Amino acid sequence: MDAKRRSFLKSAAMAAAGSMVAGNTSLPVVHADQAVDDLPTGEGMTWNKAPCRFCGTGCHVQVGVEDGRVVAIAGDKAADVNKGLLCVKGYHVGGILYGKDRLTNPLLRKDGKLTEIEWDEAIETIAKRIFDSPQTFAFYGSGQWTIPEGYAAQKFMKGGLGNNHIDPNARLCMASAVTGFLATYGVDEPAGCYQDLDECDVLITWGNNPAEMHPVLFSRVTDRRSRGETVRIIDIGTRKTRTTDAANDYLEMKPHGDVAISLGIMHLLIENNNYDKSFVEKHCNFRGAEELTPTLQGEQISEAEFRKRIAKYTPERVEELSGVPADQIRMLADLFGNHDIRITSLWCMGMNQHTMGTAINSLVHGVHLLSGHFGRPGDAPTSLTGQPSACGTVREVGTLAHALPGGRVVANPEHREQCEGFWNLSPGSINATPGYHTVKMFEQFTKPTSQGGDITTMFVQVTNPGQTLPNLNALFNDKQGLEDKFLIVSDVYPTATTVLADLILPAAMWVEKNGVYGNSERRTQQWFKMVDPPGEARDDCWMTIAIAHKLFEMGYEGMKDKDGEFIFAVKNEAGEEIPIWEFDHYYDTNVDKHLFEEYRQFTTMKHKNLAPYDEYVKARGLRWPVVEQDDGSWRETKFRFSGFDDPFVTAGQEFDFYHSSTNDGRAQIWFHEYAPPPEMPDEEFPMWLCTGRVLEHWHSGTMTRRVSQLSRAMPTAYLEMNPEDAKAANIRQGERVIVESRRGKCELPVWIDGRGRPPRGTIFVPFFDETKLINNCTLDAHDPFSKQPDYKKCAARVKKLAEAPS
Repeated sequence: MDAKRRSFLKSAAMAAAGSMVAGNTSLPVVHADQAVDDLPTGEGMTWNKAPCRFCGTGCHVQVGVEDGRVVAIAGDKAADVNKGLLCVKGYHVGGILYGKDRLTNPLLRKDGKLTEIEWDEAIETIAKRIFDSPQTFAFYGSGQWTIPEGYAAQKFMKGGLGNNHIDPNARLCMASAVTGFLATYGVDEPAGCYQDLDECDVLITWGNNPAEMHPVLFSRVTDRRSRGETVRIIDIGTRKTRTTDAANDYLEMKPHGDVAISLGIMHLLIENNNYDKSFVEKHCNFRGAEELTPTLQGEQISEAEFRKRIAKYTPERVEELSGVPADQIRMLADLFGNHDIRITSLWCMGMNQHTMGTAINSLVHGVHLLSGHFGRPGDAPTSLTGQPSACGTVREVGTLAHALPGGRVVANPEHREQCEGFWNLSPGSINATPGYHTVKMFEQFTKPTSQGGDITTMFVQVTNPGQTLPNLNALFNDKQGLEDKFLIVSDVYPTATTVLADLILPAAMWVEKNGVYGNSERRTQQWFKMVDPPGEARDDCWMTIAIAHKLFEMGYEGMKDKDGEFIFAVKNEAGEEIPIWEFDHYYDTNVDKHLFEEYRQFTTMKHKNLAPYDEYVKARGLRWPVVEQDDGSWRETKFRFSGFDDPFVTAGQEFDFYHSSTNDGRAQIWFHEYAPPPEMPDEEFPMWLCTGRVLEHWHSGTMTRRVSQLSRAMPTAYLEMNPEDAKAANIRQGERVIVESRRGKCELPVWIDGRGRPPRGTIFVPFFDETKLINNCTLDAHDPFSKQPDYKKCAARVKKLAEAPS
């Protein structure tokens, strides 16, 4: 009965998910039919909780394990994030472990060929390269790192090596969200939470397609309609998507039009005198960029000066810049001017992958602050993340070239001193100069050493830059032929990055190891290892610790603390050191718990307090700040800065922006001038090229393309083209074309009137397909503050394959 029941549940979930893939519905979410206490058991099958491995939503799943394999996945009804729902990727998350080409042994390139070696040789090879030249070593990580993995890498680099050349792939997806929050509130991450989606009257998606990218969250909104609730969805975008299908209003903008639209809304709020004067007077300052050398802090301006600067962004002027009709700008301003409704803004890559990323993030926060649509449930400006721990590991642990854990930065002497204290390091151990951000790091790695390329060894963990970097020919492919450059890649499958790797390390993933993630709503989530990885695959965190200990054995001083002990030393109750650098002993203790408890000390530095590790074992995540109550329990926070919920708001205050960059408890309403995109279509390259993702595949597809159901549903990347453009170029549905920019080219089939529908003059290509590297074409121009590149707009041309040069 159990087997039949299990089989039925699995097939029902697969069928439901498959039907969503094959169909044309815009709501790609299915309802889980299992309660936590109604999961099939017997035959040695066990269930345990884990957050999903994919996006930053942080859905919880129940993982069914039998005979040492993951055999079933169920949505976790006890999880507040997803309440038992999963998207099509989530239902298949167990399948990502079992691709036929898992990497199972370390591989070292010898005489041009990858040759199997033992782990001891792999670790020694890496340690020797670092020992010989520690300052030319770079560590490139990920928002897929667990919190302990990222924390270990951070401590290894900045504490152990005194080297700040560590940066994550999250630089490519949400760095501008970080700088937008810092510029506005003085501290990172959203004030609201997913409850805003349940309580808003209006949801505005800014260049965002949550129906495909964050489908479970989008279903929280659209499901309200099925219950008879009214929620208005306004989609502002550069192409129609599945989100558009569910929207009441679609505002089609030109690339960079979001900057003008937000300025236009603020202009009308001021012009019509219907902004929230009380909120602004009590809780906000006005801010503008310095004229000569703009900084993230900017300079204070008066309300009169703000009015003066914004006066020119009339609806008609905004229509000219953005392409959105003036009446629709007035419609948006009227909505924000109505304080009787609740408005939530959502955004993700569309606003972040933008050469004005910091500016547009700050401006949308400003729209909410100026109108007072902030801090009540349903009133929130909220950015989403694309990776499961982009917030927890990158933004909170601070695995960025300039940062330290807990909101500290390397350039601040006091912060370095605090960090050295927590790590028991000698004063001066941490380097004061920020390391290279992602684009600069790869520029220096792919530039010949003789020409100043001062990164010679790079260790890539848990990410695939050979596919995801922009302008691949310049930032990655140029590594080929540089004999003194050494690329180390830890991954679970062969990827576009391992193609150029000199040393490949087989990695354990997801429930093959312990882990902790932090999702988009400040929720920290924990899970335990449930199955063994295949072959010799091992934990990324163990790799970092093993390399560190090899350096310790070689006498590298940085791997010792002030007392001469190994910087990652873990001792048992008898005070004896546990040799966690030997993989046979790595699970003699819970290394994650040791690292997490050490990291937790940092989290009180900027009111991002975390609870003890064991509290997360019991929970489906807790949103920080988490504070201890009088009865010893731990309480999470849903709405930061709001007096009714945030324990750090001064008693009696309705709102308190307690990390205000102006030290007065106020948030900043910014003015930024509109500027055109860095590259515009012209006679030679007449089309706008935008890149992005699809429902079935996650990021570079290394996991989802190994799941046959997902791969069959979306087997190849494609080029979306407007029917009129296709007709003018004599291109028919399914024909192959060459899309080409000034940086490279890519061959693709054409999809006309498909899932996405771009306007004339615009094309779209998803980047999940490693056989069609669209990032050969994209632009590495980046935001001046966040250093995040713009993948959403560059000039390109399309030619039928028969007409393209061979």
